[in-house]
Amino acid sequence: MRQLTTEQREQTLERLMADYGDQVMRTCLLFLQSRQPAEDASQETFIRAWRALDQLREGSTEKAWLMKIAVNVCKSALRSRTRRIPDAKVSEDEIHEAGAADRFPDNTVFDAVNALPVKYRSPVILHYYQGLPVSDIAGILHLPGTTVRTRLSRARALLRNELEGWYFEDE
Repeated sequence: MRQLTTEQREQTLERLMADYGDQVMRTCLLFLQSRQPAEDASQETFIRAWRALDQLREGSTEKAWLMKIAVNVCKSALRSRTRRIPDAKVSEDEIHEAGAADRFPDNTVFDAVNALPVKYRSPVILHYYQGLPVSDIAGILHLPGTTVRTRLSRARALLRNELEGWYFEDE
């Protein structure tokens, strides 16, 4: 572990927020499906990152480290009583505002991914929406890599069935 000065910590956190803030927010929106809890979770992610900056190992992937914190914050929020208060669902447009837009003609894929059980949705979000490799996802979710690959495969099968006949290439 390395000891950072206060100035180094501030600079590092500002850089992390600039580089990954939108991606953290997008992940929180995808997990929590509601704007206010996602904003709270995003903020809590960076508060926890600030506290743990000294634990960020040299050579480790900052994005994976932040996503691990964000996923843990979101899981805690989903378990908490405050999350059970009804709130308006987040729209696909809000998700795209917080990150790069997907190129689909409607919300069908977005809705199908969000309908997946959490154990399948989590790896899909991290792999396809955040572009993380299986090894990073395994660390974030505290699962073996083979389990992550299996869940991604099963999620793809569920999505294939759900989306069958939805998308056709023009010949």
